[in-house]
Amino acid sequence: MGRRVTIQGKDGSFSAYVADGKTRDGPAIVVIQEIFGVNRVMRDIADSLAEEGYTAVVPDLFWRIEPGIDITDQTDAEWEKAFSYFKAFNVDKGVEDIAATIAWMRAQGHRKVGAEGYCLGGLLAYLTGTRTDIDATVGYYGVGIDNYLGEAAKAKKPVLLHIAEEDGFVSKDSQAKMKAGLTNPNYQLYSYPGRDHAFARDGGKHYHRGDANKANDRTMDFFGKHLR
Repeated sequence: MGRRVTIQGKDGSFSAYVADGKTRDGPAIVVIQEIFGVNRVMRDIADSLAEEGYTAVVPDLFWRIEPGIDITDQTDAEWEKAFSYFKAFNVDKGVEDIAATIAWMRAQGHRKVGAEGYCLGGLLAYLTGTRTDIDATVGYYGVGIDNYLGEAAKAKKPVLLHIAEEDGFVSKDSQAKMKAGLTNPNYQLYSYPGRDHAFARDGGKHYHRGDANKANDRTMDFFGKHLR
């Protein structure tokens, strides 16, 4: 069971869910939300990272729109709300909040800090790699990364991206641009044939246990190498 904290950002304070790892100064990971807010899926991911020894923090990145959003992907009404939040969200401000979260974690004594994000969070994870001092970053099926490939060279630390080849929100053309544009040695990309968006979201429509486990194992190996 995690705890709630308040983090001070550039424009104001926002809440975050924290699942504590084994030690206060051990490695930490920012978990970057999907368009459904800091919901049970994100909290469960944080809890599972804590079981692996990482302190995990899930910041509320939608706080400027509405603090405390916590919905699921199970109804059409919730999807409609989620897309309205997505349209209202300011990506640049979101990255600023992630940077503030990283700074907060370092202030708590965590020397190594990583990040992993999903969907919208996958894009934000990529931008966290190019715009912050993060130590290692993972993005799952990030949406719109191809629009920010001009920043690719700014990533100074390792970035791992999981790409769903049949992603309904990321076209084949966008995927090709990512693969062609992310040739910096800091980038590592994995493609998953036949998989649709959110294939790693347990309980979701497109969840695929085998490839979700494969992607998650790759993520843990990646963090083990770069954060331990």
